[in-house]
Amino acid sequence: RQLLLHKKEIKRMFARVQQKGETIIPLKVYLSRGKAKVEIAVAKGKKNYDKRESIAKKDAKRDVERAIKKY
Repeated sequence: RQLLLHKKEIKRMFARVQQKGETIIPLKVYLSRGKAKVEIAVAKGKKNYDKRESIAKKDAKRDVERAIKKY
């Protein structure tokens, strides 16, 4: 569970997560010499209007797939 970052980088990430409501997310996970490595990033969550757009797009795509499958 060793984190390969400098102390300053760790403190900066921790401060951003605590203050601005951001979160740390994993980008990539891969194995190297028997160890699991994870690339991480700090990101903001979606706003409610963005979520509504994403849900609407998923629903539309699902409806199209159902219509194509039906015929």
